[in-house]
Amino acid sequence: MHTQVDIRTVSAPTNGRVLVSSPLGGRPAPLLIGFHGYGENAERHLEALRNIDETEHWQIASVQGLHRFYERRTGDVVASWMTKQDRDLAIADNLAYVRNVVTTLRRPDTVESTMPLVYVGFSQGVAMAYRAALRGGHRCQGLLILAGDVPPELHDTQTVDWPPILLGCGTHDEWYTSAKLNTDKAILESRHVSFNTVIFDGGHVWHPDFRDAAAAFLAEIRRGGRTGSNI
Repeated sequence: MHTQVDIRTVSAPTNGRVLVSSPLGGRPAPLLIGFHGYGENAERHLEALRNIDETEHWQIASVQGLHRFYERRTGDVVASWMTKQDRDLAIADNLAYVRNVVTTLRRPDTVESTMPLVYVGFSQGVAMAYRAALRGGHRCQGLLILAGDVPPELHDTQTVDWPPILLGCGTHDEWYTSAKLNTDKAILESRHVSFNTVIFDGGHVWHPDFRDAAAAFLAEIRRGGRTGSNI
């Protein structure tokens, strides 16, 4: 009779899916990389990013989570970023994935490699945006954060530079509550991070107020107002 079960993890290479939208003015262009929420996909997230007026001047990459599944109601293929199971390994896999995405889209020693890079996350994708900005291996000039909190492993991060951040939160959001927002603000203030907050009358959604603020934030970065060193 077997009395013991050993848990082992085995590396398994896989392929991620990224939708890339070119800017209207052609390249070179600044790069906007987005991470969708739980149960969404790259198509849905790309549509949300394109609805930000300023993004026609950016190359957009909508990155789909590696963990795909079927949405029960529609049958659409959707994805998530991770679960609590083997959490640290999943974070490492996702960070390697993001590094490869940026490297694929932006070769070193080119004009584009000197242009602004901004990460954006919605809901579950917020944690990925924070991780990419601080541990993704590519220096960025901004973070767009909507309806999600700072992941716990970054709460005590002291030794890295944080980029300027735009935080969005709905007054009726049942998941990203005002209490979570206040916790995040306290973390960012303790690190002397430059950030602005958009509080809108809505729930766990992309709201016009946030899109308008995001457009202004990105325009300032593109025009050189925030392209210095991370804060």
